[in-house]
Amino acid sequence: MKRAIVGFHKDEKDDWVADLECGHQQHVRHNPPWQIREWVTTKTGRESKIGRFLQCKVCDRKPC
Repeated sequence: MKRAIVGFHKDEKDDWVADLECGHQQHVRHNPPWQIREWVTTKTGRESKIGRFLQCKVCDRKPC
């Protein structure tokens, strides 16, 4: 289920995590060549994704 990004924080390993409107979280790593998310490396890039949607894997398994 697609959920809007409402914020970001770093986890204990210093990786960026998106906070979703449903209360769940999803890692948004820039880890080339597997994951190309250069936008996550800057504050401006992350702010530009607020309100955008990510597929929430937790909600897919058990809708909120």
